[in-house]
Amino acid sequence: MKLPKSVVTEEVQELVMVAPDLKISSLLKVVPPEGSNDNGEGGGGEELFVPPLNFAMVDNGIFRSGFPDTSNFPFLQTLGLRSIIYLCPEPYPEANMEFLKSNRIQLFQFGIEGCKEPFVNIPEDTIREALKVLVDVKNHPVLIHCKRGKHRTGCLVGCFRKLQRWCLSSVFDEYQRFAAAKARVSDQRFMEKFDVSNLKHLSLPSLVQIGKHLAKFVFISIGL
Repeated sequence: MKLPKSVVTEEVQELVMVAPDLKISSLLKVVPPEGSNDNGEGGGGEELFVPPLNFAMVDNGIFRSGFPDTSNFPFLQTLGLRSIIYLCPEPYPEANMEFLKSNRIQLFQFGIEGCKEPFVNIPEDTIREALKVLVDVKNHPVLIHCKRGKHRTGCLVGCFRKLQRWCLSSVFDEYQRFAAAKARVSDQRFMEKFDVSNLKHLSLPSLVQIGKHLAKFVFISIGL
């Protein structure tokens, strides 16, 4: 589904300040194309963008989604990405690599097999290395993705939340919001047991700057 261009309102900025894990794209105000009247008529027509599956903002300069395809590239350009954290072991598609190259986006691949329960083996060392890339502001804005933006992406984001000292119930709530009926007990067990004590020296991005950075981006309104 293709959707019209939108911008971030002050109300959305305030919501993200207190709950940065929200799927903020559902809260955005649609903006008519330049030169149109209040009914959206006139002008040269709307510029259309398509966000990747399960796209959402995680934190200041950090986004998550499912696997982007070519229809999502114009949308991703609005984010001004510096890097992508890719959590699948398969080679990145040629079209995606060309997009990264043309937009000077660095790819960090941490191959984690997408196994189903009960044959789940999430490599802790791989998540730990991905976290180091994730919290480094030199890599921001950054997009995290796997296939559908649920399990592998959910585990990495969940471990990031532990670094932010979120309580486990909030970590699990966020994970389940994206995984829905596909939520895995093994993923939640992994996040619960993941030890962040030796990562606490890492500098986390400042939450108080979220509103300022949001104003730089163009997002897609969903459900409007």
